[in-house]
Amino acid sequence: MRSAIMLFAAAARALCPRVTQPARRSIIRAAKSKVNKPRYATGMAKAVYRGEGLGAPSYDSAPIALSGLPDTTKPYAVLGIETSCDDTAAAVVRSDGTILGESVASQHEVHAKYGGIVPGLAKEAHELAIDAVVDEALQQAHLTMSDVGAVAATVGPGLEICLRVGARKAAHLASKYQKPFLHCHHLEAHCLVARLQTELEFPYLALLVSGGHCQLLWVQGVGDCSVLGGTLDDALGEAYDKAARMLQLSSATGGGPALERAALRGNATAVDLPVPMKKRKDCDFSYAGLKNALRGRVAEKRIERGLSDEDTLPDQDVYDLAASFQSVAIEHVEDRLRVAFKRVVGEAGASPTLALVGGVAANAELRRRVASVASQAGWRLVVPPPRLCTDNGVMVAWAAVEKASLGFSDEIDEEVEVIPRWPFREHSAPEPVKIAVKLASKAERATAAA
Repeated sequence: MRSAIMLFAAAARALCPRVTQPARRSIIRAAKSKVNKPRYATGMAKAVYRGEGLGAPSYDSAPIALSGLPDTTKPYAVLGIETSCDDTAAAVVRSDGTILGESVASQHEVHAKYGGIVPGLAKEAHELAIDAVVDEALQQAHLTMSDVGAVAATVGPGLEICLRVGARKAAHLASKYQKPFLHCHHLEAHCLVARLQTELEFPYLALLVSGGHCQLLWVQGVGDCSVLGGTLDDALGEAYDKAARMLQLSSATGGGPALERAALRGNATAVDLPVPMKKRKDCDFSYAGLKNALRGRVAEKRIERGLSDEDTLPDQDVYDLAASFQSVAIEHVEDRLRVAFKRVVGEAGASPTLALVGGVAANAELRRRVASVASQAGWRLVVPPPRLCTDNGVMVAWAAVEKASLGFSDEIDEEVEVIPRWPFREHSAPEPVKIAVKLASKAERATAAA
């Protein structure tokens, strides 16, 4: 786990102070290779990545402030940088939660014609935008780097060549201005930003829905997230984007928002589509089957209308297909949530809370229906503002504040190690239903023995 690796690195520096940076990184990589190997759930390329695995976040050991800490006796500002995928983002957040400045450079136009993210182009776009984005965030905050208390960057998970752009920029600034440097976990930052503007105590359940991830997480503290379930194939945001392409919907902001807008004008019951994994009572997600079913319905509509593959479907057909797809996709989320509520009911306390986070959490229909399911189950729902659901620098800066408050910081190294695959551990609490069965069996055995 990450705390073990950090201790190993600290020991290596103490015992071998003359070891060069490249050699030290080799030592750390060797230590990482000894960490417990993760398990993979059955599935395709987007298989659920379980187990403690390489670099799983854990801050439960003694604090390690490798690069020092900001002065926590008074409010301090953190510069957070995010480049894990296709948004170049930076923000300055004060330790009391005040957002002082934020800036985002989107790459939608760069990748639109390719139907997906092209890593090489994303890296180049990050390199072109990173300096201006950071400068804009600082200017909005009316601060210089000398005024900043710490610097943070997303170091994983994400696209490796993209992560490096933001991590190197942050490490360079931390080194140049002698500021504490903090590594941030992209998915954990999504979960923690729900605590920024709303009173939210640990533990809580997080539904993380984005273009690359679809997970139910039990968040017990900073560095203490565990996976109840994840996607076995396509994530929800990815499924939205692929469905939008099937329906020939496009938008400057991406396929998902375009499909959401089309669905507003359609009949959600007009097209029969199967709800994924309806008979399974676990917390995992799967959208590949629904995606394929939609492809079949689109083909049927073309035949019905006498259209070729190049022809455009009538608008109302597109609206109905979009609405039906969205309705069933969200019903799958509702089903998984009901299972998750039951699974953690014994740990959730008297006021159980669900945080809806990630880019797809900006979808209004998803927010409405998740709110309804949570209310019916007696759960409070917390959802960040839409701009804090998509990738942003605010969540990175805030995650760093949370981490620094525990006494942690990371080594400053301009060739900072990034972690493209950085899994959470699997949630190991027994299911309440299984507990009830065991107690009943024990009672029956006791009665029989008497």
